[in-house]
Amino acid sequence: MLDGLDDIRWQRLGHAYGAADDVPDLLRALRSSDPATRDDALGTLYTNVFHQGSRYEASAYAVPFLLELLADPATPDRPSVLALVTSLAIGHDENVLPDGFPVDSYRRAAEGGRELLAAKPAPWTGADEAAKEYVKYAYVESLDPADRGRLWAYIDLAVYDAARAGVPLFRRLLGDPDPWLRVAAAYAVAWFPEEAAGSLPPLARATEAARTAGAGTRPAELATMLVASGLLGAAPDDRLLTDPSPLIRWATAIGRARVLGPKADPTTVEELMTWTAAPPAAAGEDPTDGGWVPFLGGDLSGYAGLALRHLGPRHADRAFDALTARLPAVSGDQSLTVLGEALRLAFPDGTLPPGTPAAALTSRQRRLVEVLSHSPEPWLIDGQDFGNVAMLVAEYGLPDNREALTAYHTASRTPGTEQSGR
Repeated sequence: MLDGLDDIRWQRLGHAYGAADDVPDLLRALRSSDPATRDDALGTLYTNVFHQGSRYEASAYAVPFLLELLADPATPDRPSVLALVTSLAIGHDENVLPDGFPVDSYRRAAEGGRELLAAKPAPWTGADEAAKEYVKYAYVESLDPADRGRLWAYIDLAVYDAARAGVPLFRRLLGDPDPWLRVAAAYAVAWFPEEAAGSLPPLARATEAARTAGAGTRPAELATMLVASGLLGAAPDDRLLTDPSPLIRWATAIGRARVLGPKADPTTVEELMTWTAAPPAAAGEDPTDGGWVPFLGGDLSGYAGLALRHLGPRHADRAFDALTARLPAVSGDQSLTVLGEALRLAFPDGTLPPGTPAAALTSRQRRLVEVLSHSPEPWLIDGQDFGNVAMLVAEYGLPDNREALTAYHTASRTPGTEQSGR
């Protein structure tokens, strides 16, 4: 196990905190018999080779060893290991949903990146922290924006391709006795469209096994497989739109919208609209009773709102109404998802010109400003001001706090009052 780990010159590879010479011991610790040791190692790997969604030169070298650990049934916590591999492959999934991982765009963007990475100096390994920070950033900052983009795209793609080598293993794990590993495997295969032809048959078999297992399978497992099928281009069976489980109906609609797009049937459209405006729990059902679905961190309504994008402009007005109906009830990361989609629909031309008065907004823009100005929850995370929401609102030229936005909105109804768009 892990033969060759010490043959790699980890000290010459970089991660979020400089030289990656700590990675070998962290990988070995994932085999520890002590759960606390494993948890600590996993958490540290998330912070250094996957720092806030960023991947690094060392990340691609770590992935083959993670796959080796994953392949061995004696490795503890294999669903967690696979979750790390998947995160390394794609970053945070909210950045690539609802369409899936745009691998073709990455391959184009990464052209020339290999040469740029080869010219990058080795990380600083001395005790001087100032020198360490300088070496860490100086080369990247010396590049022009285009080359910097090529470099990071190449690094991300190298990690993705390292994980892609594990797709045959992920397919086998769709039939593993561990239900959480089956869920993690279905989630993993979803992000490799270049492997769709080989992944869809085993995914279909696993889906059928989950459908016929009765009480032995929680709806979250089948739901994850249905969404994965949609991301790989196979629309789930429309008969599942009448399934007793809200989770199965949700996943079926998500998958069908991804494949059928504007040609989606009315039942699919209605299911997505319902979930976007308010989850079925509002009607007395418990959508989480069937378990946790890994897509978008389990935010089912948020994913439904993203999936409305597939339906095209014919349903844009209803989509906007559903999003603004949901917005007052969300906070934290969920508010970013809902608000981001609502802003995209309300401001199709992007940022407002400086000085735009509120009275000049379109009806859709005025509606969104009104909802935001009257809703404190979307501006908060864990009861505190959420700076990411403020930045998102400001990107569209609107005031970046609720009090200023309320004044801006009020001015639109006060004759003779002039207000700036900022």
